[in-house]
Amino acid sequence: MKKYALLIMTMLLVGLLAGCGGQQEAKKDLQPLTIGLMPDTDSLPFIIAQEKGYFKEEGLEVNIQQYKSAMDRDSALQSGNLDGAISDMLAVAFAKDGGFNVKVTSFTDGSYKLIASKQSGAKSVADLKGQDVAVSRNTIIEYVTDQILAKENLPEDSINKVIIPQIPTRLEMLQNGKLAAATLPEPMASIAVHNGCQFVTGSDELGINPGVIMFTAKTTNDRRAEIAAMYRAYNKAVDYLNNTPRDEYIDLVVEKGGFPPTAKEALKLPEYHHATLPKESDVVDCVKWLKSKGLIKKNYTYADFVVDVLNK
Repeated sequence: MKKYALLIMTMLLVGLLAGCGGQQEAKKDLQPLTIGLMPDTDSLPFIIAQEKGYFKEEGLEVNIQQYKSAMDRDSALQSGNLDGAISDMLAVAFAKDGGFNVKVTSFTDGSYKLIASKQSGAKSVADLKGQDVAVSRNTIIEYVTDQILAKENLPEDSINKVIIPQIPTRLEMLQNGKLAAATLPEPMASIAVHNGCQFVTGSDELGINPGVIMFTAKTTNDRRAEIAAMYRAYNKAVDYLNNTPRDEYIDLVVEKGGFPPTAKEALKLPEYHHATLPKESDVVDCVKWLKSKGLIKKNYTYADFVVDVLNK
């Protein structure tokens, strides 16, 4: 009996060691992911996951590339320099309509705000009629701006849209009084308000959330293990941001996020969510807006945009 017991224990031990070795081997086999970020609060879970070593804990190397404009980010994705990016529904639609297949894997927790300069004296959307409002053309920024106007029953041409693609430049011109208003992502919107500008309204007030994480379709097809590891690390970073005192990470995110020093005092973070698929209404509304402007040819569905890699 003792011999049989010893044999069983030996077999169990060998199986356990083989399982551990298999897990380590699986982690070794993970290929690096290259992710594009923007200077916004959507990107902070990636920065935290990188700096706190959460990606490394999952056996994954993530190369982070930062961009100041959506155009530069999208060019990098389509040229093969990125596997995925912090993005939005509009960028996804444009890529697909241009024959470049990308997929949304989750929504992000960013917000977009219409901010008036202190020199303009504007406090409402109606106050901005006929004035210069900075946006980036055919992006989530213009989409949110148009949704704001629609809610106020104002036509798109009720304001003079000034096209300024780079977010830092848009912020600087707003603060210098060269614009009546600008639509900005966080934390740039909070920085502007901190420096004396006026919050008017934004995407949170509209109840829309068009920000997403997207990957090339090739990556979602061939790199499921890497994406799963990335999201495990991402969720750890979300927990860290939601449960850690601000003072413990603010210097890190300002430095690594490429934010101006004033963000240290002005930055207001959302309540971050674990990786979750976007609402169908956010996809449908964006596609409807793009179709109405003649910017895309096909009437894309939710299934065309979104792939569920979170439960597989």
